Formats: sequence, C-alpha cells, structure tokens
Amino acid sequence: MTSSQPGSAHPISPTESSSSTSETAPPSAGRPLSPTEQRNPASSGLDDLDTLGVLRVLNSQDHAVIDAVAAALPQLAELVDIAADRMRRGGRVHYFGAGTSGRLGVLDASELLPTFNLEPGRVIGHIAGGQAALVNAVENAEDSGADGSAAGAELGPDDVAIGIAASGSTPYVGGALDAARANGAHAVLISNNPHASLADKADDHIVLDTGPEVITGSTRLKAGTAQKLTLNGFSTALMVALGRTWDNLMVSVVATNAKLRERTVRILREAADLGDADARALLESCDGDLKTAIVVSFTEAAPALAASTLESHDGSVRAAIAELVGTQKPVGSDDGTDSEGTGPGTVGA
Repeated sequence: MTSSQPGSAHPISPTESSSSTSETAPPSAGRPLSPTEQRNPASSGLDDLDTLGVLRVLNSQDHAVIDAVAAALPQLAELVDIAADRMRRGGRVHYFGAGTSGRLGVLDASELLPTFNLEPGRVIGHIAGGQAALVNAVENAEDSGADGSAAGAELGPDDVAIGIAASGSTPYVGGALDAARANGAHAVLISNNPHASLADKADDHIVLDTGPEVITGSTRLKAGTAQKLTLNGFSTALMVALGRTWDNLMVSVVATNAKLRERTVRILREAADLGDADARALLESCDGDLKTAIVVSFTEAAPALAASTLESHDGSVRAAIAELVGTQKPVGSDDGTDSEGTGPGTVGA
C-alpha cells in the first residue's frame, strides 16, 4: 500500500487507460448491473456523428452531473460536519479509490496544502497500486481487498474513511472501508450506483446517480465528473468549517511564487480596505503572513500577539478577532453588517 499525502501527487496523464472501465467486480447474484456499465441509448450511433455532434452528445449528457450532485448535498453536508468535528479532535480524512476514482481522491488531497495551508497528513489520498497508478494503469491492483485492508487499518476512531468507486464494488475500496470501520473510523462510500454492493460496508452511502455513460463503462466521463465536483464541494466546505477562509477570500494561500504573493496583497486590500502601499507595508511587518495582517488590521494588535492568537484558534481569523476585540464585528466597521453578514469588513471564518 502506498498513500499519497497533500502535495505528493504526480501529474496525471491526459490518456486514461482502461482503469475507468475495469474497476467493476462482477455483480453478485440478484444485484442489478451498475448503471455505469449499461448502454446509453442517447449515445447510440456515436461513431456515425461528426466531431461537433460527438461533443454535443457529451455536453448534453454532462447536464445530469449537476443534478446528481445537487441531490446528494444534504448527505454531503452531514459528512462535512462529521469530518470537521473529527479533524478538530486531531483526526484525519482518507480517500480510497482505484483508477479514475483513486486519482481524483489523490488530486483533491494534494490541492489542500497550497490552497488552504493544510498540514500534510491531515487529508490523504490512497490509490490502488500506489503512486505508479497515478500515471499508468496498474491493472489488477483494484482487485486486492488485502491491499485496501492494509491501508484502512491505519485509521483510528477520530478518522474518516471515504471510499470512491463508480460501480460501488471495487474490492480495494471494500477492504479499506471494512478495516477502517472496524477501527472505529466513520466510513462513507461515494458511488454512482444506487445498488452498490459495498454500501453495507459503510456508515453512509452517497449516491451520485449519473446513469449510463456516453461510452459504455467509461466512468472517467459523467461518473468521474460528478465525483470531482463532490470532492471539490466536500473539501472546500470542510476548509471553510475549519476556519481556513476569510469571508470568500483565500487567506490561507501559501504564497510560494510571485503570482501568489501579489494575490496576498490583493486579498489584504479587499479584506481590510487598504491601499496598495499600506497593504504591502502591513504584510512586511507581519513577515508576509496574510492572516496575521488581517487580524492586525482589524484589532490593532501587535503582529506577535495576532499570530499567537491565530495559533491558539487553529488559524481561524474570525475566532482570533473575536478574542482580541471581544465581538464578532471588526473594529472600525461602519457598514452596518452584523456578525453573520457577508459584506466587506465582515469577520469571515
């Protein structure tokens, strides 16, 4: 078993191999074939169409993705709340998948460090076959329930295990969910099959019912797109819940290049209503730390005090300002926005 921590993902090849069609184990007796493996009458005669016609069929079918994700939002919100509570206790989130599903989990985990400054090892992506499977198909890795069990056995009672499988029957994912759940982790299956055979191995089953694919069994299409949107929503809402944003601004961004350093200046100007020169000077006085600069701008606290208060509140700008000024409303705000508002000057998470 190889796990991928945030920032460790390799570039994904634009050529998807048969991994998106091979993650399905044979259906058990009496269980219907996964919709993702059924033929789609809307794409019949696909190879007789011209290029624009093929693209129009694909685009038309993609509309089902938004509806499928929307239907799952209440369950997804519950999962975010559970994960946030466990992460506040020191727990972690683990994604498990094979082929396309596994790559999407690793991708989502790897993007949380640069976007939200999330510490490595807090959200981890596991893919059947290890890092080699990120760029090349490892054909039989998804069939190893033992490898999944070994990966899932690393989890504890404060952790969350999220298995991702279009068919809902991948043995690697089933092994991971079984082992994680046995150790007390909260286990969730995300699949595109309402009759997924792995559903009984999870505490909850989030179904993204995207139906048959334009190319039969090619789950890198609608199923994969729905999984990507769902993981985007889950991890973004989780980071908001953990105080990694200020209003709708990316205040936890890791400014590792010139573009991102300029972004921190723009964010500070937006958040604190400062001119360019003042924003740059404030950032410099705070050693380039954007969150510290925002707290200083609203509380007039010394940078060292602002930084230590942020640290004591796990990086939440809202909580740090609340402690330093004794109110959710920023010092000097005159826009009439209360602590639950979203306008400029509002204390964000």
